[in-house]
Order: sequence, then structure tokens, then C-alpha cells
Amino acid sequence: MNFEHPTRRTDDGFETFDLTIDLLIASDLSSWQWKDEDEYAHVRRMGIVSDIEHQAVDLARTQALAMLQARAGLFVDADRWAS
Repeated sequence: MNFEHPTRRTDDGFETFDLTIDLLIASDLSSWQWKDEDEYAHVRRMGIVSDIEHQAVDLARTQALAMLQARAGLFVDADRWAS
């Protein structure tokens, strides 16, 4: 699961902004791990991700794990994905 700003349409095409942190989830949903937390900490120190954005990322991380554990939201049909 990639954490990023919503893609925006511009006059020149599309604008994306990856927040560097990712959640890697086993296909059977039995395990997960955070990827690139060191890179995320680095962009935080540099001020690329603001305090307000960081609060939103923390909330999104909590929500993602809650959905995963409850097999809700994006994960409701995960059994079908694996097959």
C-alpha cells in the first residue's frame, strides 16, 4: 500500500507526490511490515512532509492497519485476490 497525495490534474498532465512510506502486506494478509520508514523520517527532517501532513499520514497508517485487521475496506474481498 503506497502512501501518497491524491493525483492532481494540471495543465501539463498529472502531479503526484509520494510520501515515501509503504505498507507491505502478504497476499494472504497474514503479515505486514512498514517499508522505507528511514526515508520517511528523512523527508520529515528536511521539512518535505509538514507536521500537518505527518498527522494525516499517521491517521492513514492507523486506518490502514485497522482495515487490514478487520478485513474491511480495501481488504474485504482479499480472499478472492489470493486465488
